Formats: sequence, structure tokens, C-alpha cells
Amino acid sequence: MDRAAAERDAARRGLRLRGALSPQTLDGLPGDTQTVLLLGPDEPRFWPIFSSSEEFADGAPDPLDRWSKRVLGELATAWGGSAIFPSDGPPYPPFLHWARDSGESWDSPVGLMVHKDAGLFISYRGAIALPEQIALPQPAQPPCPSCAAPCLTSCPVDALNASKSYDVDACKTHMRSAAGAACREGCLVRLACPAKAPEFERLPVQSAFHNAAFLGEEFP
Repeated sequence: MDRAAAERDAARRGLRLRGALSPQTLDGLPGDTQTVLLLGPDEPRFWPIFSSSEEFADGAPDPLDRWSKRVLGELATAWGGSAIFPSDGPPYPPFLHWARDSGESWDSPVGLMVHKDAGLFISYRGAIALPEQIALPQPAQPPCPSCAAPCLTSCPVDALNASKSYDVDACKTHMRSAAGAACREGCLVRLACPAKAPEFERLPVQSAFHNAAFLGEEFP
């Protein structure tokens, strides 16, 4: 197994490697783990693939989590590894530590993780622990030190800023109002981040899906 082969397999399923690391500890990992691969949506290709799935159409709860467990489970089997998910727990796997250790994601000024290609839209559908060492890329340069940080001034209700924790209530209240319609189709803070690669695009319908779940509403 090498990273290029893993990328090809993941891409066929609408996913992309968003980090790889040799773990410093085995917390949340099988005892024979040598490499951890972090996988997230390959956007904008991801949404048409997921929204065509049985999980999306069957009306049962948590379609994205169920899709992720099926698809990453298939990849783990094919690669001879073990699939791990953020919801596994408690105790929960240290995904944020893995993201930082991968050299592809960092803490942003607003507290969210920022990724070298996905910007503030980074998300991890799961990880695959491999019992073999694969070659890892050199760590990337974090984008924030040289950035004007438009993320700090983009939230209409200042729910995300550098001096306080995420104000979830303010965010939800705004999104439920008429003035928050734009936020439901894409977080303005995340959209303001210039770190994402030119080919990366979060479709408004995908943001609407996630935000409906965040607000506890039915998605059309």
C-alpha cells in the first residue's frame, strides 16, 4: 500500500486523504498500527456520490454516518487495516491530535481546524489504521501566519472569534432567522478562508444538509 494507491481507491468513493501520520501513541488505535490515514470528502465530487446512496434515500437516521461506516469499512478491508470513526467512544479517538500531527491541518484564529486544501471546511469522515509504514509527505506550511484573517470578521453575530469559545446559541439563533439564510447555505467564516485549494468547493446543498442536522431540522 502507498499513498497514491490509497488516494485512487478513496477517490472512487468520493473521498480524499486529508492527512497521514505515524502515530505518537496508540490511543484509540489497534496495537499493531504503523500509519493512520485521515479521510474526508473529496469536494465537490462527494455530494453527488453520497446523495445517490442507499443510506441517503432510506429515511433512516444518521445517513452520512452510516454511509461513512460502510464505505470506510470497505476501504479498511481492502487495505488490510481498521476503520476508526470520530463517534467511536467514549473514550473518543483523538482526531484533532492526528490532524495536527499530519502536518496538513492547524488551529485557525477562530479555533476551527484549517487544512492546506480544504481550508476551514475540513472534516474527517473517519480514519484507517494500517499495520504497515507508508511513506509520508513533508509537512506543509501553515497558511494562517501570512493571512489577513478574514475569518475573524466574517461572522454576522460574532459567534466565532479569537477571544472566546464558539457561541453555539448565537449561531443557531441567527441561522433560524431570515437574516441567517445565507449562512445556512455555507458558513460565512469558512467561506472567507483563502487557504482552500482552487478546486475545492463545498456545494450549498451539502452545507444545507449539515446545517439542517445542526439545527435539528428535517432536510428536504
